[in-house]
Amino acid sequence: MDLKALAAQNPDHWRKAAAIRALTLDAVAAANSGHSGMAMGMADVATVLFEKHLKFYAAEPNWPDRDRFILSAGHGSMLIYSLLHLTGYEDMTLDQVKNFRQWGAITAGHPEYGHAMGVETTTGPLGQGIANSVGFAIAEESLRARFGKPLQNHYTYVIAGDGCLMEGVSQEAIGLAGRQELSKLIVLWDDNNITIDGTVDIADRTDQLMRFKASGWHVQDIDGHDPAAINAALIAAQNSGKPSMIACKTHIALGHAAQDTSKGHGALTDPDQLKAAKAAYGWDYGAFEIPSDVADAWKAIGARGADEYAAWADRLANSAKSKRVKFEDAFSGELPKKLTNTIRNMKRDLAESMPKVATRKASENALVAINPVLPTTMGGSADLTGSNNTKTPDMGVFTPEDRSGRYIHFGIREHGMAAAMNGMMLHGGIRPYGGTFMCFTDYARGSMRLSALMGIPVVYVMTHDSIGLGEDGPTHQPVEHLALNRATPNTLVFRPADSAETAEAWEVALQQTNTPSVMALSRQSVPALRDTYKGANLVSQGAYVLAESEGKRQVILMATGTEVSVAMEAREKLQAQGIGTRVVSMPCMELFAAQPEAYRRKVLPSGAVRIAVEAGVRQGWDQWLLGERGRDAKAGFIGMNSFGASAPAERLYEEFGITADATAALAQELL
Repeated sequence: MDLKALAAQNPDHWRKAAAIRALTLDAVAAANSGHSGMAMGMADVATVLFEKHLKFYAAEPNWPDRDRFILSAGHGSMLIYSLLHLTGYEDMTLDQVKNFRQWGAITAGHPEYGHAMGVETTTGPLGQGIANSVGFAIAEESLRARFGKPLQNHYTYVIAGDGCLMEGVSQEAIGLAGRQELSKLIVLWDDNNITIDGTVDIADRTDQLMRFKASGWHVQDIDGHDPAAINAALIAAQNSGKPSMIACKTHIALGHAAQDTSKGHGALTDPDQLKAAKAAYGWDYGAFEIPSDVADAWKAIGARGADEYAAWADRLANSAKSKRVKFEDAFSGELPKKLTNTIRNMKRDLAESMPKVATRKASENALVAINPVLPTTMGGSADLTGSNNTKTPDMGVFTPEDRSGRYIHFGIREHGMAAAMNGMMLHGGIRPYGGTFMCFTDYARGSMRLSALMGIPVVYVMTHDSIGLGEDGPTHQPVEHLALNRATPNTLVFRPADSAETAEAWEVALQQTNTPSVMALSRQSVPALRDTYKGANLVSQGAYVLAESEGKRQVILMATGTEVSVAMEAREKLQAQGIGTRVVSMPCMELFAAQPEAYRRKVLPSGAVRIAVEAGVRQGWDQWLLGERGRDAKAGFIGMNSFGASAPAERLYEEFGITADATAALAQELL
């Protein structure tokens, strides 16, 4: 490729793009680690996007009406770090760029949300960024319908690579975006035909343009190194009325000896080849050196949104007070004060009515009370609305014809749903929750993990949480899933025992600011266990004494969810034999672990036999069964150590020994 001819066509553009390429080469060489080629190949596209189209103001990185830029191909992180530094983001100093991939630097190997301003989402696991972008675009549409164009009217731009488009979640995302006609979503595909193992055609022959077109997208195919073509394509995409994909034909590691090869994907650190690449760019400067004319031009790009930001701030200030307050409240994430009273009133009614319902139904009842009070919630389900009980009458359905709806039919796209909810949460102004069967957390796992890693309080409503779902059998019966979710750092797993605990679990989940929640909810009905109203939120403590022993305490039964009632029945049997038995409900292990040691010892004092009862595997329970008492402590577990089976729920509980009789017998044996 004739780089001199490219440079001669538009010298100003070329030098700005060369600054990205040079910084990328220098940072990767300094770290002796990273991915150089994508940033070098997409520098032209990024330069045109930031210079001519992206609505942003580096001095106000949290501007709610900024365009969102998502680097889905997160391995090319030096592209975004270069852009943020060059355009003047305060925290992205040259020292941070020089410390690329080093301990304590904000320039992590893959872009991480919360580390650097301007990084809208954590990417690196391929496909996540493009799937998040659908949620960003949904949030923008929803908020525009609620607050109007003067306050919300912006685009979401994505740079995605071949790997992003091969990941299955990308199809879930583009299918949903096409159905929802998200016309403010524009994907720039880095069509360089290179993967780590070789050219794309060794593993894939998909016609990506036809694929996107079939899903309802506007598509274009351009030279990704021609700034005029890039600019024209972006204008066409903005006016298409559809989500748009622009295939940008690029050369990975442009100008380097590794151009158009798999080697170009990784770390290009050879000093002679680095020097030759810079010479090919006409870049005669030292490491990390940006000439003043180029630096000034980039700083001007970072400041060009100042007037637009000021006009937006003026519009917000001059909005009707009620609208302004609602807008600011939505983006602050603060909960309305009346939410607590709403939950307390629910619990007061529940203590009187003592309903016997499935906790998935209890969750719906809680949402019926919560959603009118909290207008920022948007709910949905992966084609299981009637089973997950996630839709309430006041919500309306979000469609291209009605953007005021707050309920999304995600389709059979568990992973895409989870990724989109991450995007909605990250956008701001929305509190998303979505449902599927607990077993299918497997399908959503990649995005659920990123919720935890990013520290964003998405709520996952996971129903049919055990063998108690019955006849659908082991393919749908979660056994290991509670343990898997509890093993994930920074995740709250709630398994409420009745309607009161379910309402409290929702209150705690919505109070979170940095932690996602998983609601494990039953298909089968459970009895109400609290017959006395308590204003305090007991679930917030993670575990509490539900029933005290009568006489000398010899046994402590711990349980969650549907098995708390099993423990209560076992307590009756043991007490009838003069064996003092305490029952501890443990709806959230993570919250209990966070309590002061004195409280934990008060709930689980030493001396008594301990038994845990849960229709899942034992992993995770030994912390509470054995704890400080050591391996010789008298403790046991009633639960699962195999997959389930297809049969009515009652028969399954009997066959797998999760019964009050089995629990009482184990206690007697341990005594």
